[in-house]
Amino acid sequence: MRAFRTAVPAVALAAALTAVTAGAAGAAPTAPAAQDRPAGDGRLGPCAAGQLCLWPKPGFQGNRRVSELAGIQIESCTTLPQGTSAASFANRMGRPVTLYQSATCAETGEFATYPSGTWVPEAAYPVRAYKVWES
Repeated sequence: MRAFRTAVPAVALAAALTAVTAGAAGAAPTAPAAQDRPAGDGRLGPCAAGQLCLWPKPGFQGNRRVSELAGIQIESCTTLPQGTSAASFANRMGRPVTLYQSATCAETGEFATYPSGTWVPEAAYPVRAYKVWES
């Protein structure tokens, strides 16, 4: 049996087929889930592969704060500057990230771990610190 290889990712092919089908039917195409959208496509804020991006306002609005692995220590608490917090974020680090309500990564406040590829337009609590995990 002969294998068929394509350079078009399955998600892009499915989106193109959906757009063609919806256009033929006169309906608007359905947008893919947030984590399937390319970075900075107009619906999400810009966040490149290998980055953790934090925005002070919901909906990826405000001055974006970017962290990369080269600038942090794995499994160490990284605190946002005093008096600041994040209300939306994207994890594109390729590693899980725990986001904390506490500025000291204390587990007495709210915290949650998010896998790479997660886009959160409105955090459930103000994010004041984070830890990036090895795996």
